[in-house]
Amino acid sequence: MKIWIIAALIFSTTQIAKAQQITIGTFNIRYDNPRDTGNLWVNRAPVVSNLIRFHGFDVLGVQEAYKNQLDDMSAALPEYDRYGKGRDDGNDGGEHSAIYYKKSRFKLLKSGDFWLSETPEKPGKGWDATCCNRICSWVLLQDLKTKKQFYTFNVHYDHQGVIARRESSKLIIKQINKIAGNAPVLLTGDLNGGRDSECYQELATSKLLLDTYTKVQFPYANNASFNSFSTPRGQAVIDHIFMTNSFIVNKWGILTDTYYGKYPSDHFPVLAEVELK
Repeated sequence: MKIWIIAALIFSTTQIAKAQQITIGTFNIRYDNPRDTGNLWVNRAPVVSNLIRFHGFDVLGVQEAYKNQLDDMSAALPEYDRYGKGRDDGNDGGEHSAIYYKKSRFKLLKSGDFWLSETPEKPGKGWDATCCNRICSWVLLQDLKTKKQFYTFNVHYDHQGVIARRESSKLIIKQINKIAGNAPVLLTGDLNGGRDSECYQELATSKLLLDTYTKVQFPYANNASFNSFSTPRGQAVIDHIFMTNSFIVNKWGILTDTYYGKYPSDHFPVLAEVELK
């Protein structure tokens, strides 16, 4: 009888540990560009979805996704729900910084979006950005088993405006404090800046957010996170996962999956395994 009790306790402890663990990811999936000869979305779509399923992301922030791409992924991944508005008009227009989450595990409590500009409540370009509106989408999720809640913010910074990237980080900190308060927060995104950039440093030294990469002993960081559909060069990482100190990190890695010698996107996804303390 005692053996059964011990076994039950071990099983229960294991299940609780699993329930606390969250596999969080960030993945710039490359927009559906008809000029990407040899790397068209119609060919990459099933590979991207297979990658997401295989690596078991619980929550995943994607960037550069048009609505048709999100719809393709949702059709292939019915185990996930998603949230995120289009950056052009706050509806379906333009690229999305959408967030996918496993609907069997999490309940969506709140959600929203803001733009990276001086007027974050409405669509528009900010500071020295010349090309595009940039949007940050966020969700408040509740674990159905543990009832614990946490926020996830997902963003894609401007690729041209240095001031825009720096000011975007300041805005992100301000908005996280305003929206999430003292609640646990995960931030995923393509910052278009490495760890030596101003925009990264604004976040990493903010005393609010920690780079998950810096909190693991053996990060799986064998190359850069941007590949341009060709052999990646250097070690620069522009795709990041941040957290508040409510989390601990067990794993961090850049996933360099291929198919027939090709890459699913011009960015590699980044994965972190975290736990709520």
